[in-house]
Amino acid sequence: MPVLRIDSLGDPRLGDYAHLTDVALKKARGTEHGLYLAESLLVFERALRAGHAPRSVLALGTSTDEAESALAEHGFTDVPIFTGPGELLAELTGYVLHRGLIASMNRPALANPAELIRNARRIVVLENVVDPTNVGAIFRSAGAIGADAILVTPRCSDPFYRRAIRVSMGTVLQVPWTRVGEWPETRELLVAAGFHVAALALTPDAVSLRDFQARLPESLALVLGAEGEGLTAEAIAASDTVVQIPMKHGIDSLNVAAASAVAMWAVSG
Repeated sequence: MPVLRIDSLGDPRLGDYAHLTDVALKKARGTEHGLYLAESLLVFERALRAGHAPRSVLALGTSTDEAESALAEHGFTDVPIFTGPGELLAELTGYVLHRGLIASMNRPALANPAELIRNARRIVVLENVVDPTNVGAIFRSAGAIGADAILVTPRCSDPFYRRAIRVSMGTVLQVPWTRVGEWPETRELLVAAGFHVAALALTPDAVSLRDFQARLPESLALVLGAEGEGLTAEAIAASDTVVQIPMKHGIDSLNVAAASAVAMWAVSG
């Protein structure tokens, strides 16, 4: 693969790294589904193992050799690797490449939800979780604890946003996910696939997670809502059971990322 040393920022192929927002990357011209950025060798390698195709790599120092090796291992022999002085790369991206490299990756097509959950037993549904940090942390917990798939609603933050990928340590590239529609459609999808829908919320009829854990359904969809606002009335109405995590010291809720880890661990058996 070509290693191109740059001493100016005139090459139009560098535009993928030039202060573009996540939204702009998602709508990048000349791509089928848009782009996302993979920061660090770890995340880059996870993206390649997931079958995602790189468009180019921006590397600093010895990271150039690491990028070459990773690309060669996965059969990408014509992907350009740009390298140059750290100050110039920082001018291009807007920040110092502490992680050594950043890669412009082609977004894959979103999976069909019914196909994605066909053989799953434990899935997570994220409703309107708009903070990419929380989305990334939830994916990291899902990857570690073992959720089979994640479904995200139309107003949920994109798991391929840079901060979500960074916080997840690349697990958004490992845990299968896709988008779903509004709740009537999503409820029908989950019921048809045999899932019991459990909403994590504070309602008068909510059951304790400890009690729910004692009689776990075979196939379970755990629904989590946005920080602060929690789940919508539509999400709660679409659930079969409302579950709450027992609390002490007068505390009534956890950060959604922390709550997801607790709940996923409890239902992972």
